[in-house]
Amino acid sequence: MNKQIAACLEHVKKPSRYAGGEYGITVKDKRDVDVRFAFCFPELYEIGMSHLGSKILYGLLNAMDGVWCERVYAPYVDMEREMRTRRVPLYALESGDPISDFDILGFTLQYELNYTAVLNMLDMAGIPLYSSQRHGLTPLVVAGGPCVYNCEPVADFFDIVVVGEGEEVMPELIQLYREAKDSGASKQEFLRRAAQIQGLYVPSFYEIEYNADGTVAAVTPTNGAPAVVKKRVVADFDKAWYPESFIVPSTDIVFDRAMVELFRGCRRGCRFCQAGYTYRPIRAKSAETLAKQARRLVETTGYDEVSLTSLSSSDYPHLECLCESLVADFEPRHINLALPSLRADSFNLNLMENIQKVRKSGLTFAPEAGTQRLRDVINKNLREEDLQSACKVAFGAGYNGVKLYFMMGLPTETDEDLLGISAIARNVLSNFRENARNRARGVRVSVGVSTFVPKAQTPFQWCGQIEREEIVRRQQVLMDSLKIKNVTYSLHGWQASFLEAVLARGGRRLAPVIEGAWRRGSRLDGWDECFDLNRWLASFEECGVDPAFYANRTLGEHEITPWDHIFSGVTKGYLRREYERSLQGMPTPDCKAGCNGCGALSLTGGKCDV
Repeated sequence: MNKQIAACLEHVKKPSRYAGGEYGITVKDKRDVDVRFAFCFPELYEIGMSHLGSKILYGLLNAMDGVWCERVYAPYVDMEREMRTRRVPLYALESGDPISDFDILGFTLQYELNYTAVLNMLDMAGIPLYSSQRHGLTPLVVAGGPCVYNCEPVADFFDIVVVGEGEEVMPELIQLYREAKDSGASKQEFLRRAAQIQGLYVPSFYEIEYNADGTVAAVTPTNGAPAVVKKRVVADFDKAWYPESFIVPSTDIVFDRAMVELFRGCRRGCRFCQAGYTYRPIRAKSAETLAKQARRLVETTGYDEVSLTSLSSSDYPHLECLCESLVADFEPRHINLALPSLRADSFNLNLMENIQKVRKSGLTFAPEAGTQRLRDVINKNLREEDLQSACKVAFGAGYNGVKLYFMMGLPTETDEDLLGISAIARNVLSNFRENARNRARGVRVSVGVSTFVPKAQTPFQWCGQIEREEIVRRQQVLMDSLKIKNVTYSLHGWQASFLEAVLARGGRRLAPVIEGAWRRGSRLDGWDECFDLNRWLASFEECGVDPAFYANRTLGEHEITPWDHIFSGVTKGYLRREYERSLQGMPTPDCKAGCNGCGALSLTGGKCDV
């Protein structure tokens, strides 16, 4: 570590975020490396180090000969101040080298409110913000992650956007870059070749025309780029590359455990859930592969907890036999098995009791809406009887706490639906009193309520978010109804949800707004202490952009959306049919009941592992 970096660390609250040197990092001899890749996570260390996708790509790239992937995280305000004061450029944790020296900078876009952190990291590295300002092949600035299904607000900042899963397409991108670098090809020549690879989107090759009302009139590809960019997927998930070891952090992170991925995709079809549509089709690993990966991670990292992850873990078809096998091995060694993302309608107490022999965790369920009518609208396919039945069994087995997650502001929502949230909480309390094994311990019911944000590539992409005044009113209705003994509640602030909705459905005209907010001081907008909507409102006004146009407007049925040229695998026609069914309160059976024809199978030519 150089002296300037060390001097910065003396004046920050959590120097371990920036020191590097953790157990399990990859360090290579620079003489053996011809491609240096900076994996940039525009969030704090403890968030980025918890992200499974980053662990997979870090290991995958470092397994390639001649490639060295290093990690970079957004600095907190105290570290940024020290670095700027001492003129220390943004650096990678493994080597301490400035990331401006790297060949490729890969940013993962996990959350719309991370966008200003991307600009801040580029600026701290001394790298021009816009792709058009970077004329050489190096450094190449690339993006990936869930926000790429509408990355138009930040498209002008990136040279290439990776749409879909990276396990196969990233090595292809690295090889193409290596060939261009060795041959002396220009950036434009390289980008033309990259645009021909499925899953690689070159934003500068698409011209956007607008109607007089601000809606998109046309998206025209140039330079031989495809009219529609298809998502890239790993067809055989059982053979997908997976790391045998993780970096073990030197400080606390949000999810500090080993993780194995049961499957990708989700059969449920909740109409608000972007991941549920963009991760399709469903592809599962065999129980044998998962058991092998879990055991190997425990051996190489020393973790005492393994999490079985997916969008809906209880839908994994071989879950019980997998858990029985792992528990038999892990319990004598005091290694805990965690199973997040359980659904109340498939709650299995025997399974939960079996896997939590080492350490019992609380119960978490997400009814999402307070009435059956609204759950049918959003296609949650969950009845309150399912929830209460799961709680009854759990309380009878000794559990005394449950967390419930809901959304407010969902399409067609009424005050009756809102009051249904408190009614469910009261029913859970009554359930405890009637069925608890030990009522003297008391019960804790935690209710979390977020505000609905319409997302691209979902059936609700056409819906506008309710107006901010109405959000505030409905939150007051909720607060008044949730003043119940033994019930705690938390409500997400409307300001961040409003901005998230703007960025989630926005187009390229938002790029100068994002830049303006960053220049006014926006950095880590996902953190309450750093977020200030007034900076954004000033930037919207300066740029002549009405944020309500993106956040609150209902889109026309035949309107061209900013993301229409990005294909997630699910057709726009299917999404529209689901939207219309939602307005009629008609649920759609999940994929296990039979294929609904969403279109995702066109990406693999196979079948869903439902």
